[in-house]
Order: sequence, then C-alpha cells, then structure tokens
Amino acid sequence: MVVLVSPHGGQLVSLLVERERAAELRTSAAGWPSWQLTARQLFDLELLATGGFSPLRTFLGRDDYLSVCESMRLADGTLWPMPVTLDVPDQVIASVERTGALALRDPKGAFVAALHVTQTWRPDREAEAMAVFGTTDPLHPSVGHLLHRTNPWYVTGVLEVVRLPEHRDFRALRHTPTQLRAEFARRGWHRIVAFNTRNPMHRAHQELTLRAARDADAKLLIHPVVGLTKPGDVDRRTRVRCYQAILPSYPRGGAMLSLLPLAMRMGGPREAMWHAIIRKNYGASHFIVGRDHAGPSPDANGRPFYQPYDAQQLVRRHEAELGVTVMTFRQLVYLEDSQTYVPDHEVPPGARTRSVSGTQLRRWLADGRDIPEWFTPAAVVAELRRAYPARSEQGAPAPAPA
Repeated sequence: MVVLVSPHGGQLVSLLVERERAAELRTSAAGWPSWQLTARQLFDLELLATGGFSPLRTFLGRDDYLSVCESMRLADGTLWPMPVTLDVPDQVIASVERTGALALRDPKGAFVAALHVTQTWRPDREAEAMAVFGTTDPLHPSVGHLLHRTNPWYVTGVLEVVRLPEHRDFRALRHTPTQLRAEFARRGWHRIVAFNTRNPMHRAHQELTLRAARDADAKLLIHPVVGLTKPGDVDRRTRVRCYQAILPSYPRGGAMLSLLPLAMRMGGPREAMWHAIIRKNYGASHFIVGRDHAGPSPDANGRPFYQPYDAQQLVRRHEAELGVTVMTFRQLVYLEDSQTYVPDHEVPPGARTRSVSGTQLRRWLADGRDIPEWFTPAAVVAELRRAYPARSEQGAPAPAPA
C-alpha cells in the first residue's frame, strides 16, 4: 500500500461537477452575463478545478486576499503565499449585480464554469504589488501586469466547473493531481522529489536532480511549467521536446515527466513556497528550490528584484508547516580538469571552470557553432537547433566573425 504525502489542507479539492449538474448549469448560463477568461485566469481555473491549488475552492475572497497579501496565509491561518484572484471590468460587475451569477468562458467562447457571485471589491493594486512582489516597478512582469493589464474589480463566489480547458499537445504528459498520485501508486513510488523548471534542462540541471534524488532516496518528478512563464522564454513545445530528449539519460524507472499548467508570477521567494505547495498537492514529498527560484529579469539598473538565495531561505523557514522536505542547492559549476559539476562554493582554488550563459547559447545556435557535450546532451541540442536553426540555414548570410 503506497502512502503519499497529504494534500495541503488535508483534502484534495475537485470542482468538476457531474454530468447532470453540468447540463443544468449550461441551460442556466444562457441567461447569465459572461466573462471570457484570460490565459492566466484559465490556467488558474484549471488548477482550482483539479486540486492543484488545494485547499482553495474558488478565487480568493476579500478577507483571504488581504490576509494572503499581508501574511502569506488565508484568513483561517493556512499557509498560502500567492493571491489567486479573478479580475473583471466595470461592465461585468454591473451585469452580475442583476443576476448574481457569471458564466466563465474559454477564449473560444465555450462555457467552462459557473461562478455564483458572493462578493466583489476594488483592490488597491499598488499595495498588492508591494506586499506580494516587494516592488511597484512595472519592469517586474507580474507588477506590470497587475498595475497596467488587470481589470479594476475582483470577484469571488461558489465555483462549479463544467469542463477542464482543452490541451491539444502532449496529452500523455498532462496529469491532474489525482491522476499523478494514482500513477505514483501504480509505480510503487512514495518518496518523490519534484523539480520545477521553465527552461530546457542541460547537464547542470540533470546533475542537480540526480543529486537530489540520491540524497532523498527518492524518485524524480520533472514537473516543468507549461502555462505562462517569463517573457522571452523558450517556447513550450520546444522545451517539452528537450525534456523528452534528456529523460532517457536518467536511471531506468527513476524519473518521470509531467507537465504543470501553471501561470507563473515570477514572484521569487513567495512563488517558491507556492510551487512547493502545488507539488505537495500533486503527491511530491520533496521539492527542489534552486538558485534564484522564479526570479524575474533585473530592473532597469541591472539590480535583481530578489537575491539569489532569498527563496531558499523563505521556504526553509516554513518547511515543517509545509509538510514537504525542501532540498536546496548552490549553483553548480563545471570543472574542466575533472570533467565534473560541483557546487560553486566547493570549487578548488585555481581550478579551471567552464560555463555557458543563455545569451552565449543563443549566439552559438544562431552561428551554427558546436554546443559542447559537457554543457548539454546532443539530443537536447538537436531539439534546440530544430526550433532555432542557424542563420546560415535560414537563407540569410551569417555575420562575419569578430
């Protein structure tokens, strides 16, 4: 009998209604005002519906929202660091006041959920930005979104989900928390270390995850975010093909890949704790928090919004309450002479180290240069070249060497 870690709050939430109730709601929704969910809201709805955001059962109400902003806790004291809210414009609020219900629709107009509205309010978005993200600088992607692209009203109520959003790609790699927990049980896994990523995985990532699995005596869940990530990231499909390419190089039966439909906020320390809670809901007993976890690009002066190890420190402080074993690692560095990766603070004096920045990798790909095997496996390089062919292969002349 496989016993997995309990969901956050003790019970895995499911908001999907039965077929008969879904039919009733579709009939009623014909007379309700509608709101077409944004991409972020649709990803949030999916994780609310499937229990990825347990113990939440709907978008946050005002008391929970204020408490989360101020103390990283719901109003009942449950640890929860990130506001999950539904923002709508003035005209939707005016319509809802007449009907008391709102039909939530996907970008194609399909009815996906009913919200029986109980509360609406106008938040102080600057105060939210400062409390949650530690800044009002719009160069922080979530602050820019919050201050300039968020509607003025937040709304909540009883949420009933009729259908999950449809994903046409990589269906075999998409699991709800219930499905992933069932798969862990089928495999006989009970100690699972989860790895969050929004980038292609290279040798350093592989070494870090192998160390984590070994140190925890656990199996590995590669759980990349395939919802919204940081602007400029490698596209979702290319990243997933890169994960598929590197997976066979792990010990047989020791790792699996599953995709997480999360809209990241790039919220640094708070987001790292949020990620740990989400992976707990999916059944992971351990969670890796790396250097600069969920950190956005620097501000206009080149200063980081969060320090490299702030996220590790915050999650460590709440580890016992989280109920997940937190695994923290320093940045890994490649030693040329020994051909191994070691934490940066363990580099011997005078040792020759090698590294490749993201900018350098993009330049090498554009120039058609060889990517060293010590940096990333050939199978990953092949997928990156498929998505980002060299300029010489695009019909444009390659620039002259400097």
